[in-house]
Amino acid sequence: MSAARAGWLARLFGNRRPKGDLSADVELPVPVSMPRIGDHLTRRGYHFRVDDDGDITGTWDGSRFWFLLLGEQREILQIRGRWSSTLPGTARLAALQAVNDWNRERIWPKVYLREEGGRLAVYAEVSVDLEHGATDDQLAQILSCGLGTAVQLFHAIGGLVPPAPADES
Repeated sequence: MSAARAGWLARLFGNRRPKGDLSADVELPVPVSMPRIGDHLTRRGYHFRVDDDGDITGTWDGSRFWFLLLGEQREILQIRGRWSSTLPGTARLAALQAVNDWNRERIWPKVYLREEGGRLAVYAEVSVDLEHGATDDQLAQILSCGLGTAVQLFHAIGGLVPPAPADES
């Protein structure tokens, strides 16, 4: 194999250890639970509460977030955020275009609109199937991705949707 090809493969697959070279410090995935999620958020200095359904909820950058475990074995972790602002119904077409553009150009978060009280709410979701568990580093990465990408979206969406006329705000 040429050196150039070997270098390319090393970059693609990273520095992989040979099989059988498992050291004792390798962290194995363990099931994800609400206490593990809460412990991570607490270590990061975040404030949150547990609602009546046992889900973790809190406010990040002014927007409400929920941390949910879904599925038959509660193996799917979902980080769901709701933008702190709403849009008038007349902004539906512009909002749908902005949401569609976001979903087409980015992997995370999935974005959608919901009508609530005659106005449009913007939601963001990151869902990950963790049937086989997650290490602490993996869980931290997923939680950071869910919060970080949703906050980015919420900051961007106001600039993507034209302001409503004064009488519709």
